[in-house]
Amino acid sequence: MKSIFLRNFFATALLVFMSFLIIALSFVGIGRTYVISDYRSGMENCAHEVARTASAIARGDSLSSWVLSMSISSISHSTGDHIFITDESGMIVSCSDTNPMCEHLGARLPEDTVNAIGSIYDELTDLGGLYHSRRYVAAAPIRAFGSEAVLGYAFVSNQVDNMLDAWSTFLIVAAIVGLGVFLAALLVTLLYSRHLAKPLDEMAAASRKFARGDFSVRVRQTEDPTDEMGALIDSFNKMADSLEQSEQRRSEFIANISHELRTPMTTIAGFADGILDGTIPAQEERKYLISIRDETRRLSRLVKDMLGVSQARARASDASHRSVFDVSELIVQTLLSFEGRATKKNLDVDPQLPDNPILVRADKDAITQVIYNLLDNAVKFASPGSCLVLKLYKDNGKAYVSVKDHGETIPPDDLPFIFDRFHKSDRSRSMDKDGVGLGLYLVKTILNSHDEDIAVKSEDGCTEFVFTLPLAETTKQRD
Repeated sequence: MKSIFLRNFFATALLVFMSFLIIALSFVGIGRTYVISDYRSGMENCAHEVARTASAIARGDSLSSWVLSMSISSISHSTGDHIFITDESGMIVSCSDTNPMCEHLGARLPEDTVNAIGSIYDELTDLGGLYHSRRYVAAAPIRAFGSEAVLGYAFVSNQVDNMLDAWSTFLIVAAIVGLGVFLAALLVTLLYSRHLAKPLDEMAAASRKFARGDFSVRVRQTEDPTDEMGALIDSFNKMADSLEQSEQRRSEFIANISHELRTPMTTIAGFADGILDGTIPAQEERKYLISIRDETRRLSRLVKDMLGVSQARARASDASHRSVFDVSELIVQTLLSFEGRATKKNLDVDPQLPDNPILVRADKDAITQVIYNLLDNAVKFASPGSCLVLKLYKDNGKAYVSVKDHGETIPPDDLPFIFDRFHKSDRSRSMDKDGVGLGLYLVKTILNSHDEDIAVKSEDGCTEFVFTLPLAETTKQRD
């Protein structure tokens, strides 16, 4: 799991790094162009302002006047640009340098540069060797006040490095901020990758415990069950539930078999040894052989019942076997199979069924087993000549089935355990010589698989079992 965590972290970190790199390169390129363009636009505006100032001063003085020189020096000091003024032929007559012996005064600009100046001039040039390196230069014509006559030209220039000084400072600050954001993104990526890998680590640990036979462990559901990881955790826990139930059923089956096989096998082995070693007299061998036969048949019934319980539980849990059927008809059909036994005990059977069908949605075979087991129990323990009552009715969206017999009362202490496997009340229903105590346990298991319930009441010799079934939701029914 650590490899998945690291791969996910490095992949995300690489993606974040590439994103930051692309953004940084785009920012540097576009930002540099924007800064230079903005600075050059400012230089053009400065050239126009100097030209207007020179035009105003030239009304009463010349372009080489001391007043104009001081004015452009002040503008140069505030903008950081180098400024000079030429006459109409291109000779420099005034400069922003404060040195009285300025090297630029008297210099003449190339004729093609002067001719290229229209309303504005914007070039990267050394002005014919005037500067030692190429600079950005902006120029504007100085026109006589109130006319279009050109008196001279105003030039504004600056080095590229000077223009980018502020940009460089900004880049350093931006780089520090970007690095901080990148490290924060890496930290978030690290924590999120660890968060994503944690359920996988828990699943791996749980799987190792499964391999050792411990099916009790579960993965904590910390994710939204509707997303992929949440759905995976939910499916994993459901798988664990299924494995635990399967293991529990296997353990129960082994425990049940061990519990029930111990006594009859001991009896069979004891009688067989007694016959073989002569402990049992020859004239009584038939008696003990009959006991061995009966115990062997009981073992056969036990195995059959145990397999039936397992199969019925598995089938009842499968919703695909459920269908809509008339429970009244099912009760009548099941009653017919007890006609002979009821007649033999002289029982009066009273089926209190509604005239109209009551449709339920359930596993028909499983519910048949439920009704059969309850009827078998009622017929077995009903007193000869008594009345056996079956009642079917609806209430609060449920179908209710009642099986009532009259016989011995089940002791109150036994009622809470009546549905436990292998439970047989020795005091009230000790005539159950052939059963293994799985009939009511199977009934409870099937109904629980349908999310339904069963209750028992036994008072004054009357025992009644009542269980519920879900009504078919899509079918209109009438009482």
